[in-house]
Amino acid sequence: MNIPIFDLERIQSIFENTVDYNLTESGFHPYKLNELLTKAQIETLTNTVLGYGQTNGSIPLRKRISDLYPFSDEENVLVTNGSSEANFVACHTLLEQGDEVVMMVPNYMQIWGIAREMGCIPKAFHMREENSWAPDLDELKSMVTPNTRMIALCNPNNPTGYTMTKEEMLEVVEIAKSVDAWVYCDEVYRGAELNGETLPSFIGMYDKVMVNGGLSKAYALPGLRLGWLVGPKAIIADTWAYHDYTSITAGIMSHIIGEMALHPEKRLEILTRNRNMLNENLKAVKSWLDQYGELFEYVPPKGGGMLFIKYNLDINSTELANWLREEKSVFILAGDCYGMDHYFRIGIGERKEYILAGLERIKEALKERFGI
Repeated sequence: MNIPIFDLERIQSIFENTVDYNLTESGFHPYKLNELLTKAQIETLTNTVLGYGQTNGSIPLRKRISDLYPFSDEENVLVTNGSSEANFVACHTLLEQGDEVVMMVPNYMQIWGIAREMGCIPKAFHMREENSWAPDLDELKSMVTPNTRMIALCNPNNPTGYTMTKEEMLEVVEIAKSVDAWVYCDEVYRGAELNGETLPSFIGMYDKVMVNGGLSKAYALPGLRLGWLVGPKAIIADTWAYHDYTSITAGIMSHIIGEMALHPEKRLEILTRNRNMLNENLKAVKSWLDQYGELFEYVPPKGGGMLFIKYNLDINSTELANWLREEKSVFILAGDCYGMDHYFRIGIGERKEYILAGLERIKEALKERFGI
């Protein structure tokens, strides 16, 4: 097998349904269908013919998506089965063997594995904790070469919750222009900003930009498996050709429900619900962490659905995660999944009482093993 195991996703898939408290979720507590839709809309669904639909995404859905981005219409959009498929399709469209991919780290590490599978050369530039997780753009500038085909970003960032400033985004664009590289940004958490102000997209800043998005994270609708790519029309047409070889189409029900969810009024309702949940949960989790003084260190996120925490214990992060899962049936994501030992990630978009109950299990474990 030429493609490496995607550790972050595989570990979650194996263990997240085997514990009492799964604290690894990176999105928000999902909606039920009868919470999301009106009775009339549900009636519409029950009368839907379960055919294929348009394989690149229905026109109404693609119009809704394009409204979220400047200078875009439905021809700038490809609908995919989740943003993970979007990443796969984008890489196979934009990259060729031997290309360099300079990637923001830490990050959702899927593109790193795809690049390796394709025979590309992944290179990391880092976000700096000592600078509140701001990306080191001087390092990025030093790493790009004429062989750099893509600069891969995640904004808001998974797992740190950092949100790039407009000035940082424009500087990335200038660095990309200097070597004629693509800017590819995972924007799946756009809309989950704690301050309630939606970040600008990279779309419109440069003619060689492609972004992904989807309904799994900021919109709390992961079961729809609905993602998308937005970019130049000619390149999006090329991505459709690859999409024909992967999943062909997202489900017709996802097309219809996604278009309903992205209606401006419903979209605002969803994002407001999730941002309120995020702010309330962050306050509660910070209070829990702060009782331990210097044992835990963290930079509060500005967006996204998670908190990335450094711990000061003499134990490897995978060993810590396995021990908590086996002894207390609570699951955290080890920093090793990002190549960063002595960190762990917990989701803060779940129900507050559920998160705090899981943290109480961790409190018991810390007292029993470390006497803390």
